[in-house]
Amino acid sequence: MTSLGWDAGKARAKGRASAPRAAFDGVVNALREAPRRETRIAFLVGLGSLVLYALVRHLVGVSMVDMVVYRAEGAAVAHGGNLYDIRVSEWKLPATYPPFAAMLFTPTAWLPVGLLRVLVTAGNLVVLGVFGYLSAVLAGWPRKAMRPALVFLAVGLGVWLEPVFTTLRYGQINLVLGVLVLYDLTRPDGRRSKGVAIGLGAAIKLTPGFFAVYLLLSGRIRAAVTAGLTCLATMLLGFALMPGASEKFWTKYVFDTSRVGKEYIVDNQSLRGLVERALHTQNGGIVALLLTAVVGIAGLAVAVGIHRNAVGFPRARAWSVLCVAITAVLVSPISWTHHWIWCVPMVVLLAAEASEERARARARARAGTPKRRRVWRGTLIATGLAFCSFAMWLVPHKGLSNLHISYLLQPFAALYPLVGLAFLALAGERLRRHRNRMRAAGPRPDPQRPDSGRLPGQAQTPSQDALAR
Repeated sequence: MTSLGWDAGKARAKGRASAPRAAFDGVVNALREAPRRETRIAFLVGLGSLVLYALVRHLVGVSMVDMVVYRAEGAAVAHGGNLYDIRVSEWKLPATYPPFAAMLFTPTAWLPVGLLRVLVTAGNLVVLGVFGYLSAVLAGWPRKAMRPALVFLAVGLGVWLEPVFTTLRYGQINLVLGVLVLYDLTRPDGRRSKGVAIGLGAAIKLTPGFFAVYLLLSGRIRAAVTAGLTCLATMLLGFALMPGASEKFWTKYVFDTSRVGKEYIVDNQSLRGLVERALHTQNGGIVALLLTAVVGIAGLAVAVGIHRNAVGFPRARAWSVLCVAITAVLVSPISWTHHWIWCVPMVVLLAAEASEERARARARARAGTPKRRRVWRGTLIATGLAFCSFAMWLVPHKGLSNLHISYLLQPFAALYPLVGLAFLALAGERLRRHRNRMRAAGPRPDPQRPDSGRLPGQAQTPSQDALAR
């Protein structure tokens, strides 16, 4: 088990602590080891930001409508209702998740909506902290002692990232899915259960299944098969307990995007949404299909390429995983703005690059060598501003006005796909330069050698491997 600076394995071996107690002790020990001044400042900044967020949340009002839909799905399961015939709220929203997900929502049916709003919001904030921590593990930054401070900042400041803000506003489960994916991908490849969390994520919401394809293409076949079998097991459970609903979902509704929403509205920050708004049409047709295919293939190729050329590639694991995440939301027919919660690990990764760039600049200054242009800080700031801008909500977006957005405003209406494409292009360029450097340097070790427990992209940095154990 990976926790905040504590080796839970030792406690389990001694039989002295349960898993919840181990996690609690891990948090306590991590806080004890953290530098007090920096951690206290991060806590106060995060707390102040959350107080301001609570005020803004109260003023703008939050429907948490998706949470209400989840509750209705759970009630349909609990009371034997027709899951895919329900319509919830004034918008008549249907159930869109697999039957297994509805089963998981069953406990919410017995809770009053007011209490559920509080629990879901608090739970999402906790999950946001875990997501921030796993993002730090993925990037190998900051150093272990500083990660409690990062968690406080991730929770306090992360709420202003539009995808996170909207996730909290609607009561969505995107952060939970992100945690499942990062938990699996930050574990050593030698773990037999690697892939289970991704399989569960795909069983709840299909998009995480894209990461199973990545595992397969990158040579981690056992983990990919484990993810597939886990998802298949949940499907079989659904057929066993809810045969009618399962048959309808897996043979009909899974292919019907109209149940999810309109593809052309600015809420949809996928490539298909970008194309339909740009062409002023409700059907992107062959243009959207070709663009999606090209980006999907290219994104996976870059991700797998970085994984296979991980030796000597700084933060290779983070770049590789984020290429998959960004590709997944780009090629999905519908990617609502709150699906872009991958901005959290993206910001952490870019902050790591900016931090290293700053350290190199200081070293050059001490050595008296010529200064170089610092690009990562600007990239980090631009990315953070993009995800905090709420730009797509500032353009005309009521009904069919989505199809009449001027070309001057099109970049704002499709901001996230443009940022995603830029990220993939940047990752591809880094891979190209890395390959050129490695060719010039001559033969190199094989990053795919079967070292037990070693993480891809970390083959020559044992200290960082230890962080993920």
